[in-house]
Amino acid sequence: MRIRFSCPPAMYDGLPRPVPARRTTPDWFRAMPMQNPLPEGGEDLTVKHCAPFVDALTLGFTIPLQCDLTVKGGRFSWDWPYEESPMGLHFPSQAPGAPFVDADEVVVKAHNFWTIHTEPGFSTLFTHPLNRLDLPFRTLSGLVDTDGFDALPVHFPMIWVDRAFEGTLAAGTPVAQCVPVRREALELDIAAMTAAEHEAAQALKRSLKSERGYYKTHMRRQHD
Repeated sequence: MRIRFSCPPAMYDGLPRPVPARRTTPDWFRAMPMQNPLPEGGEDLTVKHCAPFVDALTLGFTIPLQCDLTVKGGRFSWDWPYEESPMGLHFPSQAPGAPFVDADEVVVKAHNFWTIHTEPGFSTLFTHPLNRLDLPFRTLSGLVDTDGFDALPVHFPMIWVDRAFEGTLAAGTPVAQCVPVRREALELDIAAMTAAEHEAAQALKRSLKSERGYYKTHMRRQHD
């Protein structure tokens, strides 16, 4: 699948680029071993061995923070050479009753300057970087028809969950993970398993228990 990105000409040389999510895995994940020794002997497999966890972490592409963002004393600041601000705000009056916004809380919004052009029939799901609970914010999710709404960029409201955080988030920090989604009607077919399906499920359960990495070796499709 081809996805095209574009930005204002004056910003092209200075903006961090969108990148495949597989290239933005965090340091803690890269440093994690595949197996973790147990005090009583033996070892546990870590989430680095779990293909579904890894595939979610590396799915799609990410939009990065466009500049260094410094947080100190409850205030945000940045050094930015362009006229348009890299950050904005939403007020709590825009989400009355939402359980994730306090009545006196201002929601930070990371501005994005990359427009996204997907193939016909594809929208893009924008969400918080998957399995990235280490980040001090939570990006709210949204779905945009990027095969039509592609003349302007999509921005990212973020709930700042780590009130004690002080420091600098570097430009390039993933602020949104983006997954192209084909628009098509769903048909839900709900039924009890047949006898053959139930036996196949039990056989698969036995295989998963008897062979380490069975899913990854025999069932996982290639993710490019």
